[in-house]
Amino acid sequence: QVQLVESGGGLVQPGMSQLLSCASSVNIFEFNSMAWYRQAPGKQRDLVAQITVGGTTSYADYMKDRFTISRDGTTKTLYLQMNDLKPEDTDVYYCKAKILSDNYWGQGTQVTVSS
Repeated sequence: QVQLVESGGGLVQPGMSQLLSCASSVNIFEFNSMAWYRQAPGKQRDLVAQITVGGTTSYADYMKDRFTISRDGTTKTLYLQMNDLKPEDTDVYYCKAKILSDNYWGQGTQVTVSS
């Protein structure tokens, strides 16, 4: 039974940092990959960063120098460290896990970047 729960969102000032967490109900190494997506109003849900079961990471070009994806197998948690946040980073952020062709999604956490 796979459940993903995001946390760590909220209001943050431009230029500051925020850490998002995604708690998994199962061993994260059962997943072929995990990823963070974000979705703005009127926009599609876009990939931010992903990590494979082997630890290989990849990032969307826009945020690759500011965001870092990581995970902790002991706590079954996926993280997204967001640095130098900008107003355009304001979105709902979603955690996704994949087992072969099966995708699992969290409920999302709102990140608002504003002064």
